[in-house]
Amino acid sequence: MRQTVRAWGNALGRVRLLVRGKLPPFAVDAALTAALLFATAGLSHRDLVHSTSLVVFQWLLLVPLVWRRRAPLTVFGVLAAVAFLQWLTGAALPADVALLIAMYTVAAHSTRRRTLLAFAVLELGTLLAASTWATHGRTTQSFVALSAIVVATTVIGVNMRTRRAYLAALEDRAGRLERERDQRAQLAVAGERARIAREMHDIVTHNLSVMVALADGAVFAQERHPEKAVAAMRQVSGTGRQAITDMRRFLGVLRADEPDALRHPMPGIAQLEPLAEQVRAAGLPTRLSVGGDPDVANAAAQLTVYRLVQEALTNTLKHAPAGTRADVRVRCSPASVHVDITDDGPVTAAPAAPAGHGMAGMRERAAAYGGQLEAGPLPDGGWRVSAVLALVPRQDGAAPDGEGAVRAGDGAL
Repeated sequence: MRQTVRAWGNALGRVRLLVRGKLPPFAVDAALTAALLFATAGLSHRDLVHSTSLVVFQWLLLVPLVWRRRAPLTVFGVLAAVAFLQWLTGAALPADVALLIAMYTVAAHSTRRRTLLAFAVLELGTLLAASTWATHGRTTQSFVALSAIVVATTVIGVNMRTRRAYLAALEDRAGRLERERDQRAQLAVAGERARIAREMHDIVTHNLSVMVALADGAVFAQERHPEKAVAAMRQVSGTGRQAITDMRRFLGVLRADEPDALRHPMPGIAQLEPLAEQVRAAGLPTRLSVGGDPDVANAAAQLTVYRLVQEALTNTLKHAPAGTRADVRVRCSPASVHVDITDDGPVTAAPAAPAGHGMAGMRERAAAYGGQLEAGPLPDGGWRVSAVLALVPRQDGAAPDGEGAVRAGDGAL
C-alpha cells in the first residue's frame, strides 16, 4: 500500500514539474478554475438549475482564482466578500473550496503579516458558517473541523513558501560558488601565465644577452686574436645549449608526458657559480660570495635567489659600460636569505619609464616570499639590487622586520 501511494505521489510530482515547465502559471490557474467550475457544477446541479443567484455566486467564487498568484491578497479579499454576501443569502455551495485555495496562495506567496490577516478573516467566516449551517446543535464540532482544515491549508502554504525560499537561497549560493570557482580558476590561470612569463623572460633574456656580448667580442677579436674569437664562439654555443636545457627543464615540469623532467632540477644557489662564470666569459668580471648553509632554503626559494641574481647581472651586462665589475653576496640563515648585487659603473640617471619586465618580475618574486626589494643607483656610482626573502613567517602572519613592502627604483635595470 505504501509503495502504491509513493508511486502515485512520484507520478503526480513529475506531472506537476512537467506542467510547471511547459505552461505559464496563468494558464495553469485558468485550467484549475475550469476544472473546479465543472466539478462544483456537477455536485450542485439541482440547486444551480433552480437558482440564477447560485450560478452567479459560483462564478464569482471561482473565476478570480485565475489571478490568484498575481494578486493573492486581493483575490482572497474578493472571495471573502463574495462568501459574506453568500452567507447573507443563506446559500451554501461546494465552490466555497475556493476560499481554501485562496488561503493557501496567500500563505505560499505573501508575507507573514498578510497571511495572519487572511487567516483571521477566514476563521471568522468559518465561525459564521458553522453557526448558520451546523445541524443538531453541532456548531462547535463543525467549527473545530472547519478550523482544522483552514489551519492545515495555511500550514501547507507556509511550508511551501519556506521551501521555495530555501531553494532560492540554495540556487543563489550555488551560483555564487560557481562564480567564485570561475574567478579562482581565472586568477590561477593568470598567476600561472605570469610565472611562466617571468621564467621565460629570465631564461631567454639572460642567455641572449650573454650570447650577444660574446658574439660582439668574437667579431672584435677575430682579426688580432683569432683564438679568443674561437673561444668566444664556443662560449656562445655553450650558452645556447644551456638556454635550450633550461627551457626544456622548465617546460618539462609543465608537461606530464615529459619523462626526464624530474632529472633536471631547477637551478638554485649551488648554480650561482656557473652563472658567474658565464657572465665573466661575457666580459663582466663578477665576484661571488655565499655565506651560511644554502640548504636551509627550499627549492623554490633557491630558484628565486638564482633568478634575482641572474636578472641583476643580465641588466648590468646590458647597460653598464666596459670595465664594470659586479659583486654578488648571498647570506643564508634559518629565517631569511639576503641577496645583494652591486656594480661599480658610473652614476646614471634612472630611465623615465621601465624598459622591460625584469624589474616587475623581481618585485613579484621577492613579494612571493614576503620580501623586501630595493633597487637604485649608489651615491658613489654604480647600481645596487638588494632583496631579503623571509623563510619563516612571523606567527601573527606578517613578514618579519617589516618585510612584505616591496620597494624599487623608478626605472628598470
